[in-house]
Amino acid sequence: MTARNKVLRLTTAQAIIRWLENQYIEIDGTRMRLFGGGMGIFGHGNVTCLGEALYNARDTLPLYRGQNEQGMGFAAAAYAKTWLRQRFMFCTASAGPGTANLLTASALAHANRLPMLMLCGDAYATRLPDPVLQQMEHFQDPTLGVNDAFKPVTRYWDRIMHPAQILQSLPNAIATMLDPADCGPAFIGLPQDVQGWAYDYPEVFFEETVHYIRRQIPDEFELDRAVAALSVAKRPMIIAGGGIQYSRATQALTDLAERLQIPVVETIAGRANLLADHPLNIGPIGTTGSDSANAIAADADVIVAIGTRLQDFTTGSWTVFDKSAQIIGLNVGRHDAGKHRSLPVVGDARLAMQALGDRMGDYRAPDDWIASAQAHRKEWDAYVARNVAHRDRPNSYAMAIGVVNDLCDAGDRIVAAAGGLPAEVTANWRTLRQGTVDVEFGFSCMGYEIAGGWGARIAQTQISPEQDTIVFTGDGSYLLMNSDIYSSVITDKKLIVLVLDNGGFAVINKLQNNTGNESFNNLLTDSPTVTRFVGVDFVAHAKAMGAQAEKVANPAALADAFRRAKAADSTYVIVMNVDPYDGWTTQGHAWWECGTPEVSTSDKVRAAHDQMESYRPMQRKGV
Repeated sequence: MTARNKVLRLTTAQAIIRWLENQYIEIDGTRMRLFGGGMGIFGHGNVTCLGEALYNARDTLPLYRGQNEQGMGFAAAAYAKTWLRQRFMFCTASAGPGTANLLTASALAHANRLPMLMLCGDAYATRLPDPVLQQMEHFQDPTLGVNDAFKPVTRYWDRIMHPAQILQSLPNAIATMLDPADCGPAFIGLPQDVQGWAYDYPEVFFEETVHYIRRQIPDEFELDRAVAALSVAKRPMIIAGGGIQYSRATQALTDLAERLQIPVVETIAGRANLLADHPLNIGPIGTTGSDSANAIAADADVIVAIGTRLQDFTTGSWTVFDKSAQIIGLNVGRHDAGKHRSLPVVGDARLAMQALGDRMGDYRAPDDWIASAQAHRKEWDAYVARNVAHRDRPNSYAMAIGVVNDLCDAGDRIVAAAGGLPAEVTANWRTLRQGTVDVEFGFSCMGYEIAGGWGARIAQTQISPEQDTIVFTGDGSYLLMNSDIYSSVITDKKLIVLVLDNGGFAVINKLQNNTGNESFNNLLTDSPTVTRFVGVDFVAHAKAMGAQAEKVANPAALADAFRRAKAADSTYVIVMNVDPYDGWTTQGHAWWECGTPEVSTSDKVRAAHDQMESYRPMQRKGV
């Protein structure tokens, strides 16, 4: 028998894990395993077979024990984001509710175009013991189960009904997760009996494979059209999205902006593409952006949108741009490149920016346009300085952000999500090093913060272990999902967690009030079914999970506590109350379309609806 005809008799589960062990990627000349390990919670649907296989691979594919499947999915997504989608994790969950708990995390990864592989238990292929524990029975379709719910929130989905199917399914899943345009989560359902079935697998299937991420060369015709439009621009602008970081192209962005002297604004996902003090960095754009970025967006005649999907918080629901402005969409994904009548340039961000710059000759944006943009940025910087300053006013998110920004190391990673903090971090954070900010606002998912911080920290220990991972979270998100404080403690992955307590869901209360509604069911004090208000002792709670923790009264005390947290060798939680009504960033906001009642008995609600609709004529119509 020749070497290529040799076989290994393995169970389906053993073959999956052996194959994953032998997948590698080359990053900056160094070969490393594609999978940094896995996140897992065992149950009857995955412990007996997949668990057996993972035990034998525990040294090569370390398995992190999660506390909640949703949290471990968030951690896996944050791990992939920290590694710029070059490495990722697998998640394994048991059949039924364990797997169902991963749905939200899969949706988050899908919205943010982040890779993770889900290996989840499924009902028996033979159906001999049906109905089984935790199986969802559908009377008209016996093939339908909980795992089918993942189809809308994954880029690749399969159910393994025979051991031989993994020979095709696993390479396809990896190819999807490594594809720059189609990147996202992959789901593989593993029926409990099939996991243990044996098969004679070709030995060559398990040979070491080194993967590379494709860089797609942009089309010549598309580049020519983009150059023709940009060459006559009087007021050009670059929108820098998160795709620039995934392309490892932040330097290419800097080079292009400086070569053509075009001002740059950043999306939420694109925060930290440029340093805060770069003269062409005009600030964050959109609904949670800056006056400076939104001012030049309103005047720009040509907009080069690079690595962004142009979601509504970036575009102010398509009101921040002049309707006649021409958009050039530089994006590796065709779906994103052609939005809103854009001239698409489909290709890798780094290669597309380099090609565009080379073709632009001696073009430079007019001096008066650059001077105007920089004047706007100077005014915005002055506002942010006042906003984060410790003055005689109530504690605010912005003050806490300012304290951390002043005291953190340049390479520390910042993690925030959902609620009011994404807006406040986006507006007020001053980037000290490129690629150090993770504000999860693609899915705007509460509960990501601490779990995502844990996943980011695991990645950071492999990339830059000397840097800290700093998590901003509100009390609402903390109460929703906090158990990965414990995960960080028991795995020795230090986090610094700032819990900013405003007594409920204060940013949604603000939206409620701003649309003419009375405060209702957001702040705990405004919830009619709360009959006995009890403040949560977050310090005691964090300490109970093994973290060091303290509560501070004001930003000055926060600064001292943050220094102690930096010096600590384990997870440190700092709690500070912030005012739910005062201290919000009030400038920089663009319009955001939000459904309001057309008919109401409230004069305030009707007036708010009329004001909302008054912006609609500004809205750019597109496809």
